[in-house]
Amino acid sequence: MNLATLPRAAAPAAPVPGAPTAVSDTAVDVPDAPDSAPATDDPAPSENAKRSDRALAAVAYVGGAILAGIGFTGSYKTLRDLAFDRGFGDFSYAFPIGLDAGIVVLYALDLVMVRRNTPWPMLRTVAHLLTVATIVFNAAAAPGPMTADPVGTGMHAVIPLMFVATVEAARRLVVRASDIEAGRDSQGIPAARWALAPAATAALWRRMKLWDRSSYQETVQIEQERTVYAAMLQRKYGRGWRRRAQADELLPLTMARYGLTVDEALALPRQAKEAEQLRAEENERLQLEAEARAEQRAAERHKASIRTKSDIRAAEIAAQAEENAAVAHAQATVTEAQAAAEAQARIAQEAAQAIESADAAEARRRAAEAEEAAAEARARAAETEQRAAEVERAAAAARAHTAEINRRFAAAEAEQAQAEADAAEAKKRAAEARAAAAEIELRAVEAEDAARLSPKERTVRKVARLALTRHAGQVDQLPLEAIAETFAVSLSTASEYRKEAGALIAGGYRIH
Repeated sequence: MNLATLPRAAAPAAPVPGAPTAVSDTAVDVPDAPDSAPATDDPAPSENAKRSDRALAAVAYVGGAILAGIGFTGSYKTLRDLAFDRGFGDFSYAFPIGLDAGIVVLYALDLVMVRRNTPWPMLRTVAHLLTVATIVFNAAAAPGPMTADPVGTGMHAVIPLMFVATVEAARRLVVRASDIEAGRDSQGIPAARWALAPAATAALWRRMKLWDRSSYQETVQIEQERTVYAAMLQRKYGRGWRRRAQADELLPLTMARYGLTVDEALALPRQAKEAEQLRAEENERLQLEAEARAEQRAAERHKASIRTKSDIRAAEIAAQAEENAAVAHAQATVTEAQAAAEAQARIAQEAAQAIESADAAEARRRAAEAEEAAAEARARAAETEQRAAEVERAAAAARAHTAEINRRFAAAEAEQAQAEADAAEAKKRAAEARAAAAEIELRAVEAEDAARLSPKERTVRKVARLALTRHAGQVDQLPLEAIAETFAVSLSTASEYRKEAGALIAGGYRIH
């Protein structure tokens, strides 16, 4: 049978033959289950029970009030006279009321605090002391010493004691109702168990307090399961079962001092593996996120560099545009100079035609000078036009370069978007791969648990799974240093693990 799946309800009440007699520090006595009443479809008994409960509750409430009234009436005159004799004066009329009312109020306050799950034992102690004081005061009112009339002293003590018993019964009822509403089972240890097995019962009571368990039945069931589990281990391994059993199988007995049940103790190795796997996955996720953030920062720096270069080139283009504007202004000036020269030439020509006199030679000379000035102006205009053409070519080249930068910037943004998409897809594939690896590892661990393999055999299978998942079954490609670091063993042991893993794969071991 599989000890890890032993159900709690399957623990037998009778001891198992051959079971060890010292499994825990104390034996466990299991109470007999009460005989179940035969089922019936007649609802009349239920209604009769409810009516009986209501009648009993009414009798208890009315009777408690009557007892309290009788006790107060009987002790009022006695306590008043005693207070007068002791010199209380007019306060003697209020003293009995304060004493008896104080007892009632303290008991009522204790019940209220218990109802609200904040009990204070001091209230009950003070109320009991006041009750004892009332009995003593009533007994002291009789003539002579109290020991001279023990019957009278007992008569004074009867009614207060009945009132105390009534209040204690009410308190127990309130405590039980509060525990039921809060989902707690505060059933104590039966008195018969204390009488029949005092030492074992004391040890059981100690464990209930240490483990913070309020249910006697639950604690007994835990001890019973542990006893049955130990018996099954002895049945499985025989003599010397504690030395032959595996450490994981002994966990329920090892963790007994901490109050863990059999199922909780057997689940500890699996929970530890799951926690370790979750930590590894969390570390891998954090590492991937850090790498993604680093890549994103690098991409942002690259984009900022491209933007800076683009801004610099835009400033250069703006400067070239200003230079082009200056050249255009120079061209306009040259054009005006040409127009002025042509006007002078026309004037000179008109002067030459109009004056056919002695100063014609002077006019021609002046016309020649004007023609020469016009030629120089045309030369300067041609030079200016050549410079304007060069500036225009430079501006065209700058515009082409800017367009190329914009195109590269758009391509870089597209590459970054594609890289981010590829990174997201890679993360998704990595997560899927981790989930698949975790599922494969879990199935492998379950299979190994079912096969009851030794720790060395489990380690060899883990090395084989690493070779199958990372190197397609090529065990020689697994570095010995990685194996030694992963499993905290020496290089020679790692080499032995790798060799056995290769033999295991060659024998047909695969991951399913």
